[in-house]
Amino acid sequence: MSVWDDLVGQEKVSEQLSAAARDADALVTAAATAAPLPEASKMTHAWLFTGPPGAGVIQTARAFAAALQCVSPDRALGGAPGCGFCDGCHTALVGTHADVSTVAAVGTQILAEDMRDTVRKSFTSPANGRWQVILVEDAERLNEKSANAVLKAVEEPAPRTVWLLCAPSVEDVLPTIRSRCRHLNLSTPSVDAVADMLVRREGVEPEVAVAAARATQGHVDRARRLATDPAARERRAAVLKLPLRLDDIGGCLKAAQQLVDAAADDAKALAEETDAKETEELKAALGAAQGGRLPRGTAGVMKDLEDKQKRRRTRTQRDSLDLALTDLTAFYRDVLALQLGSRLAIANADVEDSLERIARGSSPESTLRRIEAIAACRDALDRNVAPLLAVEAMTMALRAG
Repeated sequence: MSVWDDLVGQEKVSEQLSAAARDADALVTAAATAAPLPEASKMTHAWLFTGPPGAGVIQTARAFAAALQCVSPDRALGGAPGCGFCDGCHTALVGTHADVSTVAAVGTQILAEDMRDTVRKSFTSPANGRWQVILVEDAERLNEKSANAVLKAVEEPAPRTVWLLCAPSVEDVLPTIRSRCRHLNLSTPSVDAVADMLVRREGVEPEVAVAAARATQGHVDRARRLATDPAARERRAAVLKLPLRLDDIGGCLKAAQQLVDAAADDAKALAEETDAKETEELKAALGAAQGGRLPRGTAGVMKDLEDKQKRRRTRTQRDSLDLALTDLTAFYRDVLALQLGSRLAIANADVEDSLERIARGSSPESTLRRIEAIAACRDALDRNVAPLLAVEAMTMALRAG
């Protein structure tokens, strides 16, 4: 199984990256053997991956990173890099390769301090692998200082350093950065392609796979979670009941509170899994005995970790809310399709009775206003409006229609 097999519906992009990985392998081999370098190389030092949510932007970048680090002996026999089985591929895919550094936003931004060590590392030669790969998962979240640090590193990279930037769209990245990158845009996979992946890779029943793929409109990760996680199905079912619970102001406020509380519970669950482990590992690294006091002068380090964990909890809550708002948008999109007599496939066929009830009781104009209210709530959350206030304003607007 090659590293490209998990990229659903991205055959064209996979072909381009596979060709680039072949040239990258030839470059390293030529440098090691003093052979002449190949002409018209498809490899470059900086790449920008964009695409809609769920298209697999980060997975594609990580697959490319694995192909660049591939050490399979089959390469010498004409095999393409990216076997998926060798140590280089495996460690790059699971995130433990020494020469593949990943940067992701802990909070709402990637701060300069989060990039400092990574940028410094980008100017060094690979320790064990064939390339020094820097993967930035949320390039759109770079703030001014961290973006400037990345720009300097991308302008004058080390000979065997590759930058892989991921963002929703090319407009989300500074023009000075994107102009120095080779751009690859991914498309949303078809429902059939996602359903086929769920059946082959996850062992999901075909009917369940099709329902999950249709409900998530080709979002690979959400479809996988919905098909395999009962808790995810319960959360979605609760969100899709919300439009029927907005008969009065009290119902609107209660629905908003429950939506925010559910997102907070998700953030808390994630924090319980990771925060305690991180804290104990840092204490051990600082030399604290089991259950004992921290050494002098280390309180600031612990405070930095606590701040990082707090930012991560905030982002997790916002991401969970955004997921619920995406489900709500899909619900009202289906309502609009019914109202307009569209032949477009209904995404939420499992709640068709609710869709028809809302469609009969309102007009297409009010449905569009409701979709706009959901978009306004997402914008408010992006501007750091208190989640409860933003969601309450949305539920009141949904009631008004």
